[in-house]
Amino acid sequence: MRKSFQIAGAFIGVIVGAGFTSGQEILQFFTSFGPISIVGSLFATALFAFLGMNLTQLGSRLQTKSHQNVIYHICGRYLGLIVDIVITFFLFGVTVVMFSGAGAIFEQQFGIPSFIGSILMAVVTILTVTLSVQKVIAFISAFTPFLLLLVIVITVYSVIHFDFSSADLTGAVAAQNRGASHWFLGAILYVSYNLAAGAAMLTVMGGTIKDEKVAAWGGIIGGLGLGLLILLINISMLTQLKEIASLPMPMLFLANNINPTIGIIMAIILLGMIYNSAVGMLYAFSARIVKTETVRFKGAVTLFGTVAFGASFIGFIQLVGTVYPVMGYLGFTLIAAVIFAWVKNKRTPSKVEAIN
Repeated sequence: MRKSFQIAGAFIGVIVGAGFTSGQEILQFFTSFGPISIVGSLFATALFAFLGMNLTQLGSRLQTKSHQNVIYHICGRYLGLIVDIVITFFLFGVTVVMFSGAGAIFEQQFGIPSFIGSILMAVVTILTVTLSVQKVIAFISAFTPFLLLLVIVITVYSVIHFDFSSADLTGAVAAQNRGASHWFLGAILYVSYNLAAGAAMLTVMGGTIKDEKVAAWGGIIGGLGLGLLILLINISMLTQLKEIASLPMPMLFLANNINPTIGIIMAIILLGMIYNSAVGMLYAFSARIVKTETVRFKGAVTLFGTVAFGASFIGFIQLVGTVYPVMGYLGFTLIAAVIFAWVKNKRTPSKVEAIN
């Protein structure tokens, strides 16, 4: 099970980037709908676990080194081409968001110009991606336990100090900008765009494991872990919805409410999770364009990382509010393809060993 938990940690690390850990994504796609968002969180958890299981298992079965093989396997030749292009494009887009998010943390927490934070994150990410994929997975999974622990602390503190008698959740909810028109659509969109961005690295991680069951359990555990984080962050932000509405990093605000030292620790973990996601996205994007473990690959990583840094000046909140919803709608195609492949495999048990 050790390898399964390593895959799970890396799965969470890839998905949990700037928008997730900061609370900005959860705010727009869950918390902004009020208490009903808790139901949306639970639905997203189940969907993450199911889709994570399938993608890591397929990656293991095909022993893939990039998402291309898996996507063409489940989508077919023509639809696969479209999905492949969409995923590849958004891998780059999420890398841009991560660099921008790093800059936002430096500015909000430390008062340092955002471009300095973006430069530092871009440089460290580029250097890491030039390493082997096994080392990349190890780096990505390192920060996950610390994030979970701190999110639990923030959630418990926020709930204990929440004044239920005077809370005006209805008014606070009405004033929110939302990433979708309905809480159920918001939950599906959230999973969809994360899947579109994370599918590439998920399949690559699955490809490093020969045992399909081990890989699949890594996807399941990772999906459940993601769901727990979504639920905890959502609950903690519901307690102070008015105060965090316009902030780029709402979870950082909640951490500072507990203690400035906790805020600094949270900022460091945020940067670590952004680093995780940036590394995963840039690696998967580069691996799709250029063959890995070559001199050309390292040059391509440097070029792509530099261009992503330049694009990061658009602004963090703007990027989250525009790139992610579009990616979510396009990701529906991939979700449908994964479900179709799962149903097809269930009907042909002789070819696929089911996970009990």
